[in-house]
Amino acid sequence: MTNTSPASADSEKSSAHPLPATSASAIGFTPRKLYRILAIAEAVTWTMLITGLILKATAGIDATLLTTIGGVHGFVFISYGATAILVGINQRWHFGVGLLAVVTAIVPYATIPFEIIQERRGALAGAWRLTASEDPRDNHWFDRFVRWFLNHPALLVIAIVVAIVLIFTILLTAGPPGGK
Repeated sequence: MTNTSPASADSEKSSAHPLPATSASAIGFTPRKLYRILAIAEAVTWTMLITGLILKATAGIDATLLTTIGGVHGFVFISYGATAILVGINQRWHFGVGLLAVVTAIVPYATIPFEIIQERRGALAGAWRLTASEDPRDNHWFDRFVRWFLNHPALLVIAIVVAIVLIFTILLTAGPPGGK
């Protein structure tokens, strides 16, 4: 849906970066949709991990399989955290709400009710903030930085993937939780 109000037309004309054809919004990846996908993925990997732990204890499955499941869960956990931070910044969540979003990944299945609550509150509504608005917060360097990345989605995805891989590598080097 396109907003055809005079204010939106003026902001579109004054925008230094028009909406690129390859942007996340152009392909339908709204903040809500991206957040929901990762919240569900986090819950699915919790199910895989818990099932693997139960099968290891009761059926004696190979520890290598559990290590693989744990790795997948860890990768999705970090991806969810990165998504929660990006969506929280875009949606202007208070710091505490953004922190709570990340913390919900630690508790099995907590990402789903948190996503539902945020949806009901309207905290996931809207598109990516690709252009500055009249809101004074849009003048901060950090908001301009985030908007620049949102207007260059390929670079944003690369930066997030590099950060996730770096964090994942550091955590793998440190070893599994609780030691070997």
